[in-house]
Amino acid sequence: ILVASCRSPLHVREAALLGAHVATMPYKVLEQLLKHPLTDIGLDRFLKDWEKAHQPAHA
Repeated sequence: ILVASCRSPLHVREAALLGAHVATMPYKVLEQLLKHPLTDIGLDRFLKDWEKAHQPAHA
């Protein structure tokens, strides 16, 4: 099932819930799907923890 011309993240969500296998959308809608304040916070925390984990051990 292909849903064409989704114009908002809500349209994409609804298409997925209805069982769509593919959805076409403008690039700006795809970007909106990937952006969320909690995702940004989580990514920042992960990157900081990654840097700490890969620092040389102090002897």
